[in-house]
Amino acid sequence: MAEKVRWSRRMFLRGVSLCGGAVRIGLPPLEAMFNSTGTSYAAETSSGITEKSIPSRFVLWFNGNGIPERYWIPEETGANYPLTPCLTPLGPFRNHIHILSGLDNPAARKPGPGNDHHRSMSALVSGTSFTGRGAGGPSIDHMIAAKMSVQPGSAMRFRSLQVGVCQESHGESIHRNMSWAGYERALPPELIPHNLFDRLFGKREQSWMERKQSVLDLVRDDFRDLNAALGKQDQIRMDEHLASVRDLERSIASLPPEYAKASEPEIGGDVKDYPRIAKLQSDLLVHALASRQTRIVTYMLTKCQSLVRLPWLGYTTLRHHDYTHTNAESPQAQRILRDICRWHAEEFAYLLARMKSIREGEGTLLDHTCLLYIHEHAEANVHKNNGLVAILAGHLNGMTTGRHTKVTNTMGELYLGVANDILQLGIGTFPTASTKVEGLTAPPRC
Repeated sequence: MAEKVRWSRRMFLRGVSLCGGAVRIGLPPLEAMFNSTGTSYAAETSSGITEKSIPSRFVLWFNGNGIPERYWIPEETGANYPLTPCLTPLGPFRNHIHILSGLDNPAARKPGPGNDHHRSMSALVSGTSFTGRGAGGPSIDHMIAAKMSVQPGSAMRFRSLQVGVCQESHGESIHRNMSWAGYERALPPELIPHNLFDRLFGKREQSWMERKQSVLDLVRDDFRDLNAALGKQDQIRMDEHLASVRDLERSIASLPPEYAKASEPEIGGDVKDYPRIAKLQSDLLVHALASRQTRIVTYMLTKCQSLVRLPWLGYTTLRHHDYTHTNAESPQAQRILRDICRWHAEEFAYLLARMKSIREGEGTLLDHTCLLYIHEHAEANVHKNNGLVAILAGHLNGMTTGRHTKVTNTMGELYLGVANDILQLGIGTFPTASTKVEGLTAPPRC
């Protein structure tokens, strides 16, 4: 029977382009990949079929310039907290998220080079001081990726992926980078959808980017052979998956030609189609995780000390960072910051919805992922480094969700709780951490 055929969870549809470039399309989670209970991947080894647990994933999600606390942080804790104006887009996902407030970033207050954004960003991701050129040590995502990469059966195409949205190139490296392999060793995010598509699917050719040919045309034979061996439900899922890849192609091909290059916006100009690019990058991120090309992704919706304008919200007089410092405590300015941060939450909600739509075994991609949403500041106008907020999302390994918790821990202690209790990696230390945040996972049911 076709339904009994077992396929490797890392299989690709493969082809060769006219200029000799390799093309590969990662497969979605298929029923034929799982055991009879849908709880593990079935993998072929020299001794036959063995069972492998569904891999855990981690996404570190960031936007810059902090928050208006009155519109962002819930006043009540526990499960019945009212959603604040900034968090209303996350209403459909309140049972999938855990809001944590009261976090501290003590390394950001150490004297040293740079401004408050430089010091805050370096300390936020690495727990170390800004060196004048970058972070003073590895970021938490890199430490997690290093641990995951040595786990048995965990090898993937990409040890981690770094994804960004804003193409403005202002500022030093600490503005533009969130992932650091070590002392001043940045792992820059890929800001251009065309290039991220290339990395995931193979060498781009003008023929398919101009919609004269699809990358799917080059894997047609491979798809036909695989499809014939799949059950009906898997065939439907493959059709949906390939349709989504084609939709991505069309969306990228429809972008203006100048979007294929990163450049600083003209003085007084706007970053156009920002939400469109953000969603494309989120879609590519989800594809990379679902097709098991990586387990770790960092995503920068904006840069640290973001200077983007926001014409889609009707705000073009100032840039985001300027709004945080121009009569920032006035009712009008607070409402503007409220609207900006609500848009940030909308983009995070879009990512959660996409992950929730991907079926994987008995659950979804969101069920097998831990996402962590952070900022470099709390209240933006004063560059506040204590009272920070974060959102955990997903259900990996029994994550606690559906509540708001006030804590008195550092960001480093949050990272240790994520790494050790949720991701179960056994990371021993992190700068600024003397313990770990407790309660991030629910006790196992008897």
